[in-house]
Amino acid sequence: MSEHSPENGCAGVTNGAPRLVLDTNVVFDWLVFGNPALAPVIAAIGAGEVQWVATEAMRAEMAHVLQRGLPGGRTVDPLSWQTAWARHALLVDPPLAPLNLPRCSDADDQKFIDLAIGMRARWLLTRDRAVLKLARRARAYGVQVLTPERWSLVSPG
Repeated sequence: MSEHSPENGCAGVTNGAPRLVLDTNVVFDWLVFGNPALAPVIAAIGAGEVQWVATEAMRAEMAHVLQRGLPGGRTVDPLSWQTAWARHALLVDPPLAPLNLPRCSDADDQKFIDLAIGMRARWLLTRDRAVLKLARRARAYGVQVLTPERWSLVSPG
């Protein structure tokens, strides 16, 4: 695994803060829709209390969804979300995941589980039912799978 540094144009190196993985819908709520329910998450990331870890595949998924367009003809400035992503996310190579990890019923969401467990993240924030169903099994690996609203009740801040 390689962690990119600010000199490489990506988020800073690990700061020892607990790690957090955000699924694509949570990132959309933050960077595209400005959902106020994410204020505690955004504040914790900005203050360095937690460290958001992500992969290039996750960034590419977001770009792909945005290229398809948003409902109602809504548009998003690509530079805006990409700048925020680069500023706040610690971009890492996907870790090699053990074969016995919990399997998500939606194969597209498996990357979030694999990253959270492989990077020893404390939390995986999602609203996706398929991912939330893995909460009990992910706890065995030290990862709490929660909605952003639930996280604000158990966060470090």
